Amino acid sequence: MFTEMSTTAVVVTAVAAFMAGFSGASIFFRAKFVVEPLAQYGVPQAWWNWLGAAKAAGAVGLVVGFFVPVVGTLAAIGLVLYFAGAVVTVLRARAYGHAPFPLVYMAPAIAALALTW
Repeated sequence: MFTEMSTTAVVVTAVAAFMAGFSGASIFFRAKFVVEPLAQYGVPQAWWNWLGAAKAAGAVGLVVGFFVPVVGTLAAIGLVLYFAGAVVTVLRARAYGHAPFPLVYMAPAIAALALTW
């Protein structure tokens, strides 16, 4: 299954998938620690399920990438872009102390992307 991926790439990709999936599920289940800041940043509630779906799709894409590498690469790119947008949203809301949170979720996606090449 993982014959062409190093152990490090498999572990990092699995961590990135878990974190993105957890983040997506947190939106779907309306976890207070996620939805309260979204409201403070001015993100319309109508977008929340779409944002959760994007994270969940990225997580699934990373897992599919174990079998179809190009899908994993595209999923990692999508997650990096998603979380970059999250950083921009936080900074535009002037919630500078919250900027590290999307970066924490972006880091394993960047690492997974880097390890695909």
